[in-house]
Amino acid sequence: MKESFVFTLSEHDSFQVDGSRKVNINDPEAFQYTFWNPKTGYGKKHMYVTPQRFTDEAMDLFYISLMVFCVDRSVSRKKQEDAWTRDLELYIPVKAYEKWEHCKSILINALNFLTGDHWAIHFRERVNTTDDENKYIKGRWRYRRSVRKIDSDIFCMLSGGLDSFIGAINLLKDGEKPIFVSHYGGGKGVKIYQDKVINSLKTQYSIDSKRFFRFYAASQSGVEDTTRSRSLMFFAHAIAIASGIGHHVDLYVPENGVISLNIPLSIMRLGSLSTRTTHPYFMGMLQSLLSKLDINVSLVNPFQMQTKGEMMRTCKDLDFLNAHYQDTLSCSHPDQGRWTGETVGHCGECLPCTIRKAAIKAAGLNDATVYRHHYETEIGFESLQSYKLGLATPKDSYAAIQMSGPITDHINDYVSLYERGIKELENLINSL
Repeated sequence: MKESFVFTLSEHDSFQVDGSRKVNINDPEAFQYTFWNPKTGYGKKHMYVTPQRFTDEAMDLFYISLMVFCVDRSVSRKKQEDAWTRDLELYIPVKAYEKWEHCKSILINALNFLTGDHWAIHFRERVNTTDDENKYIKGRWRYRRSVRKIDSDIFCMLSGGLDSFIGAINLLKDGEKPIFVSHYGGGKGVKIYQDKVINSLKTQYSIDSKRFFRFYAASQSGVEDTTRSRSLMFFAHAIAIASGIGHHVDLYVPENGVISLNIPLSIMRLGSLSTRTTHPYFMGMLQSLLSKLDINVSLVNPFQMQTKGEMMRTCKDLDFLNAHYQDTLSCSHPDQGRWTGETVGHCGECLPCTIRKAAIKAAGLNDATVYRHHYETEIGFESLQSYKLGLATPKDSYAAIQMSGPITDHINDYVSLYERGIKELENLINSL
């Protein structure tokens, strides 16, 4: 059954479609986000530091990402015939209407791949600006002299995870002056670790607070927790800010290549536990979309051909990394411990935690990370057995790298990457 949604940016938008749910993305009872008032730097004034206004195309993408995520949270997968795939239809207002019509198929294909659903998108032209946009335009003029502008040709996603931490370190050690963008939503676990990462980077490399942007965005109600589209929001926040720089920007998305390939280790790695955010196929589609929209941003994953362990070993400031890697977060559900009175942080049993342990072992370090469990729980024991079964099951490496999406270039390099990643996991699992 198709689920249809009409989105607006204002209560004054009267557009409607019979049989569709109408959602004002700027209604705080439906959705909350802090893009216009980030929780870092100067607050609202922080949005005035870019040399130019954010472009219409980039802001369209930002709003689309919020709407997609809202729908992703609103429709249960369990109620579908296959308990997964949904038919989703969205009616969306955009400023750059003609451009979006021309690249609609790219957006739809990217969403289909990212979430595993069937998306239908209908655009309509948006004429009016929102109250927040009007305040932003006036504020830029009012504070045009008192807020000092910043510039950079490099942006870097800073999730609070180990990979993005290494990416930030390498850029800073190379003498670059990137602008960092972070995002969080839901529970408090991610924010705690982002605070640690941001503070340690500021102190070590003497970085001005205004070079860090951090945003919150979350649907206020929802029945679905898989939310594969959350990562698109993260991208869209950074792309929107980058569009205000006024020239070409490289957006670094640091993630180890093994995770980006998203190869299911076992049946437990399929479905909701799977992510396709940085898969080369998705990144290629998103880059094509940006190009068609004339958004002057290039996506870069500097670790596409490295395992997590290799990233740690080749980090350009090993002493700093070794002193602070325990302050990063790799767990897929860090907040779960709150419900049983345990510490927010690493569960120690999910696959991301296991890959983290394997990487630290491969880097030759004693793991200083605090984990809640070590496969002694029922879920942990089942997970460990699943990992062992997955590693013991023979796989053709050339076929394996195609399991989550098409790989057409550098096939031998990806095969080697996959096999090195599996070896890191085996060295950990066989030692348990």
